[in-house]
Amino acid sequence: MTSDEIRKAYLDFFKGRGHVIVPSESLVPENDPTTLFTGSGMQPMLRYLLGESHPSGKRICDSQKCFRAQDIEEVGDNRHTTFFEMLGNWSLGDYFKKEQISWMFEFLTKVLGLYPGNIYVSVFRGNEKLKLPRDDESVGIWQEVFKEAGIKAKAVDFAEKNGMQGGRIFYYDERKNWWSRTGTPEEMPLGEPGGPDSEMFWDFGDELNIHENSPYKDKLCHINCDCGRFLEIGNNVFMEYLKTESGFSLLPQKNVDFGGGLERMVAAQNNQPDIFKTDVFNDLVSKIRELAGEIEVSAVRVFADHLRAASVCLLSL
Repeated sequence: MTSDEIRKAYLDFFKGRGHVIVPSESLVPENDPTTLFTGSGMQPMLRYLLGESHPSGKRICDSQKCFRAQDIEEVGDNRHTTFFEMLGNWSLGDYFKKEQISWMFEFLTKVLGLYPGNIYVSVFRGNEKLKLPRDDESVGIWQEVFKEAGIKAKAVDFAEKNGMQGGRIFYYDERKNWWSRTGTPEEMPLGEPGGPDSEMFWDFGDELNIHENSPYKDKLCHINCDCGRFLEIGNNVFMEYLKTESGFSLLPQKNVDFGGGLERMVAAQNNQPDIFKTDVFNDLVSKIRELAGEIEVSAVRVFADHLRAASVCLLSL
C-alpha cells in the first residue's frame, strides 16, 4: 500500500466507528506559545482533552502535519525524521482502553494486513512513589486480542540485561511509557495533562540481521532497542491525569489520544526497514542521488528529511 492509501484507510476505518474527520491544523500553532511548530497530533486538541467540548463531538480523527527537532541528531538512521504526518484518533470522554486497543489491532492486522506475530507492545510499569498504578488493564486487553489471533502474549517486566525473555508485552517505566507534551511525570508543569501509554512495534525479523549489523550488536535486543529491528508504529495514550500541587488528580474525563507516524506505518506495511525507501521519499532520494552522486546513505537521508521539512515549514509561514 502507498502512503496515500494507508492514510485514507486509517481515516475511513475510524470514520466507520463514529469518528469525525477533521483537517490538519496549521504547522504553526495558533494561541500556543509553548512551541514554534506543531509537534504532535494532540497539541491542537489540548483544550478538548482538558474538558472543553469539541464542535465535532467526542470522537475525532485526522492526519496532522508535525515538526519536531528534538530527534534531529537521530536523522540519518532508518526511521527518524523532523517532519512527519501523525495519524490520530481521539476519544474525548467517550470510549477508553478496550475499544482503542481492539480497534488498533484490527486496523493493523485486518486493514493493513500486518502479521500479528510480528507485533509487540509496551505498557506503563507504574510508579509507586508518585502513586501512579501499573497498567495491568491494558495488558489484559492486549492478551485477549492476541489470543483471538492465535498468538500467546506473555507479559514481562523489561530489564535490559534480560532482553526479550520470550515476551510480547513489556512493562517499561515512565521514560518510555508515559506521555505528556513535556515528558515524564516529574517534568510536567502544574496543570499539564498526561497519562500512561501503550506503544506498538513492528518486528522486521531476525533474518535481516539488523541488530547484528548495528552499533548495538554487543547488547541484547529488545523492542525499544535503537538498532532498527523494531519500529514503533503507534502510541495509544490513555490521558486521564492532571499534574497538581499535591501530585496527580484524575481529569474530569478519560481520554484516548492515539498517534501513529504515517511514514512508519508505510514502512511496516511494506516490510521495508528503511522509511527512506518507501513512496514517501523515493522520488526525493532518487533526485538527491542523481545530483550528488555517490554519498553516504545517512547523508542522503539527512538531505531528504531536511529538504522535505524545510519546504513544508516555509509553506506554513
